[in-house]
Amino acid sequence: MQELKRVIESHLGEVMAGQGLDSQSWIQMLVAAREPAQGDIALPCFSFAKVLKQSPVEIAERLCTEIETYMSQNSDLERTLLWVKAVNGYLNFMADPSWIADQVFPEGCSDDAGRGKPSGHKVLIEHTSANPNGPFHVGRARNAILGDTLVRLHRLIGHEVMAEYYVDDMGKQVGILSWALDNLEHDDVERILSQAGIEAADQRWANKQDHQRVRWYQAANILKSDDSEIDAKVGELVRLSEEGDESVLESFRTAYQPVLDGMLETLSRLGIEYDTFTEESRFVIDGSVSEIMSKLEDSPLHDTAENGAHYLELESKGVKGKSTRFYFRRGDGSSLYATRDIAYHQWKWNQCDRLINVLGEDHKLQSMQVSIALQEVGSKAPEVVFYAFIKLPEGKMSTRRANVVFMDDLLDEAETRALEAVKQLRGSEMDEKRMQEIATAVATSAVRFNIINVAPEKGFTFRWEEALNFEGDSAPFLMYSHTRACAIRRRIIQDGHDIDALIEQGLEEQVWNQLPDSPSIVALLRALGRHNDALAGAVNSHRPHLFAGQLLHLASSFNGFYRDHPVFKDGEVSLLNLLLCEVSRRYLATGCKALGIIPIEEM
Repeated sequence: MQELKRVIESHLGEVMAGQGLDSQSWIQMLVAAREPAQGDIALPCFSFAKVLKQSPVEIAERLCTEIETYMSQNSDLERTLLWVKAVNGYLNFMADPSWIADQVFPEGCSDDAGRGKPSGHKVLIEHTSANPNGPFHVGRARNAILGDTLVRLHRLIGHEVMAEYYVDDMGKQVGILSWALDNLEHDDVERILSQAGIEAADQRWANKQDHQRVRWYQAANILKSDDSEIDAKVGELVRLSEEGDESVLESFRTAYQPVLDGMLETLSRLGIEYDTFTEESRFVIDGSVSEIMSKLEDSPLHDTAENGAHYLELESKGVKGKSTRFYFRRGDGSSLYATRDIAYHQWKWNQCDRLINVLGEDHKLQSMQVSIALQEVGSKAPEVVFYAFIKLPEGKMSTRRANVVFMDDLLDEAETRALEAVKQLRGSEMDEKRMQEIATAVATSAVRFNIINVAPEKGFTFRWEEALNFEGDSAPFLMYSHTRACAIRRRIIQDGHDIDALIEQGLEEQVWNQLPDSPSIVALLRALGRHNDALAGAVNSHRPHLFAGQLLHLASSFNGFYRDHPVFKDGEVSLLNLLLCEVSRRYLATGCKALGIIPIEEM
């Protein structure tokens, strides 16, 4: 709770100074308590031991006594804090629930509930940027879902965000696809794949070009693994593309664009969209890459290999092992992917104040090399969010080997299962169209949450039963909690009450000043009070799962409150309970949207 932290800072300077501790030694150490039961804010006292010549436990207990004396003489702080306690070398502060309500209700009942104020801060987030050579599979989707969630969270907190897709329109994968489409007939492709034990194409996707053209890509990979001449032809196409050959780039575009369109169609099912698409070849054609190579040749890290290739020697910059050389120019003068990436980063910095890349963990070395090279040409390194991969039980997913679970298949299966569940619950009272809409929302939300609820750095194995989990800590649980709050609102309105007038009355009367002795009300208030801090923490640390955890906690706290305290009973509305219900509804709605979960109003 940042506001609580500010209150503590403003009041305790005199107390801490009296103990020989200046503000620089303790203000920056105030942190959120690890466990809610321990307090809201904690001050570890371990670093004070050398200064005060006492143990952390003794220091915490002495400070606790001094602060309690101060509180008894200061009504503002006494109203703010419920208690302060010393526990094992920590000084823990617990906010008074009524004070939390002072912070929560006015903001939480506004139209901007759960949203930060516009910051004017421009953020560019590049994510996904998958090679357009086949349909989206579950492994690729982690980048897209993680990236899109970061975009949504940054927008929720008030930043101006550009979601960017970098199109690899001149790489080897696109070259293979282009060669295959120019040289193989449909029957050739099916024969090659059949002999390799790859199943026939799923006819559900007969009109979706990403599913169709990936078979050409897979067949070409099989052929070139045994035919060096094909590999050489593909290599020549790639070389020409890297030199900016317009005819080759156009043939590449003709090959990949239908695939990219299909990929984007799949992503749109997950609510993922982009503001801009930038092609890699742009920076070759406009001369940016040539300019970058000239600047890198002027770097004191520059050297030349025996074959004429140019590189930066990065050992002095902390790069270890066998990869201390960063090659940026081939012996024939052409650029490499990483060189073009540097030009791309310079372009991105011209669009924003803060630059964030979402990359798989296998890009760590390359990202470090690019960051150093950017500094060598006078630019800045981006912030990078690395994620671990999703695997199948039998190993890593590969489009080339056809060892994948396609996202379209997963979403269809999720919709089928969700529709069955909705029919069991509401089949007799809801029309088919509405049930299908709910099933679609539940399915896409469940799939997204399955991925976003895991810390980015943690890998996991894809299992159908986990991806389609509709119970426990899941998206449907969050969605159902939101619909419960919506149902309460509808019932009050249907009974003839002016709900907006009731909310205004509750705010004017400050009905929370005399809170009942209710653990579930206090637990919900504390969950609401931590909401904005959890959002800021997730945004600043690039860890959306932290906000997912906050939403689960909020939903659980709301359900506990709902169980104990009816908002509407015998035609009467409890103003306090209405305020709690409404703030919870609004925070759940904005929070769900920030995670890509669809906050429908009935289930």
